Amino acid sequence: MERTHKCGELTKEHIGQEVTLCGWVAGRRDLGGVIFLDIRDRWGLVQVTYYPESVAFASADEVRKEYVVSVRGKVQAREEQNINREMATGELEVVASGLEILNTSELTPFYITDDVQVDENLRLRYRYLDLRRPAMQRNLLVRARLAKTFRDFLDANEFVEVETPILTRSTPEGARDYLVPSRIHNGHFYALPQSPQLFKQLLMVSGMERYYQLARCFRDEDLRAERQPEFTQVDIEASFIDQDAFMTLVEQLLAKILKEFQEHDLPLPLARIPWQQAMEKYGSDKPDLRFAMEITDVSDLVADSEFKVFSGAVAKGGSVRALLAPGQFSRKEVDQLSTITAAHGAKGLAWMAVETEGIRSPIAKFFSAEQLTALTNRLQAKPGTTIFFVADTDTFGVVLPALGALRIHLGKEMQLIDEAAIRSCWVVNFPLFEYDSEEGRYTAAHHPFTAPEPGDEDKLATDPAAVRAQAYDLVLNGVEIAGGSIRNHNVQTQLKVLAAIGFSEQEAKERFGFLLEALSFGAPPHGGVAFGFDRLAALLAGENSIRNVIAFPKTNSAAELMTGAPAAIDERQLAELGLKTN
Repeated sequence: MERTHKCGELTKEHIGQEVTLCGWVAGRRDLGGVIFLDIRDRWGLVQVTYYPESVAFASADEVRKEYVVSVRGKVQAREEQNINREMATGELEVVASGLEILNTSELTPFYITDDVQVDENLRLRYRYLDLRRPAMQRNLLVRARLAKTFRDFLDANEFVEVETPILTRSTPEGARDYLVPSRIHNGHFYALPQSPQLFKQLLMVSGMERYYQLARCFRDEDLRAERQPEFTQVDIEASFIDQDAFMTLVEQLLAKILKEFQEHDLPLPLARIPWQQAMEKYGSDKPDLRFAMEITDVSDLVADSEFKVFSGAVAKGGSVRALLAPGQFSRKEVDQLSTITAAHGAKGLAWMAVETEGIRSPIAKFFSAEQLTALTNRLQAKPGTTIFFVADTDTFGVVLPALGALRIHLGKEMQLIDEAAIRSCWVVNFPLFEYDSEEGRYTAAHHPFTAPEPGDEDKLATDPAAVRAQAYDLVLNGVEIAGGSIRNHNVQTQLKVLAAIGFSEQEAKERFGFLLEALSFGAPPHGGVAFGFDRLAALLAGENSIRNVIAFPKTNSAAELMTGAPAAIDERQLAELGLKTN
């Protein structure tokens, strides 16, 4: 029986028509001799009814869940009392006249329904069954539509899709590479690309001018819900365009995506928040703007207090910052909150409960009445609120990130975040470098091919910490969805940046010689951005984990449970590659 229609596309207009459907049996009910089969395909679900007089009734009696079937029958309207309002096709049924069992199925290890509660490892072990669930199929359709939206916009703006190599050379200044041994060049290794960064810059040197790619990338790093060892990013690069113009183009792309997927009109232009301001107000370089609760600097108010934790931090060049939260908290709750700030290096979480009678706090005795009044006035703290404090000598490494994490936690727990809102912004003017105390040197905050802000190049050799980057991150509801920068197109500037992170000119040429050589042959000014495609797809699909928008993801330990990867290889293969295992 050749399929004529999809299950989910049947409407009232099909009433009276003979149809043939193909799919899986999602449900089976035998009610007084009448058998109901719910048939599911990628397009939806429909009820097929088998009456005893049907020639196919005996076959329907043999059918079980997840059998693959082809059914034939006539579409008719259900009686009013039998309408299922929860199904898109709930006003219809197909009265069957035929059935062909195309394949049987073993009992599945879990029910193929959206509301099934099952361990994620079991879902990943039987991913092909998990993907039969309508919610998972919707996620993959969101992903496919998103890819098309990117391509349509970029094609319309004269960008050209170009594939770059998967087997390439290992380069430093990033996460660990996945390495591939070469059989032909014994003892040498390819690396799987962490991004197409260098190749897209070379395409700009080639005169391609506008490039994009849905690029597969690989990073051997510790995993979280938003990370996978292999992932997809939408890589975009353009020549002869400055930072403002490029960011405007990317804003228009995001606006198109949100309009198509969320029916949301994104107000443009987006706010552009300097990195230092984002950190000082929100404690994060990816601020969630859906709620207020900003961090306040109170260092000047407590510098002369008798509370040595505060005054000592200020005296040593650090700071004391405060966060005002609605409501008041028990000692147990404060202890739990202190674990959040401790995870970011804070040695303690001080607090003051603001009450009608005054301040209630174990540290209140260390402050004069005038100091307490000044604190409550600056934070505009009213009775029924609580002020939280973090003090440390490291403001940007400890104080602000600790309070930023506390802000997000309280925003979620106290339901301060407007979940229906969509707030996006740019974070700009990042530091070009960050200091690695373990290695005793500066490293690139983003990557070493980012250009310094105009006017900061002279500081590369004398004051690397003060050099700002022409870098920009696109943030949506507290999630970084894209990041990019203007690149170094001048070879001398690129050498200075590499020198600032510890590369001699010889070392730079050994590792990046092909790029430096290319830059010497008339490289145009250029810049780009990379969207975290999996992360954006998860946001649009309403998922907390990118694993739910990837067809065959890995676990948190980088294992692929369905096929058993990674796996050992035999001695013959190892010998061909000149390798031995411990």
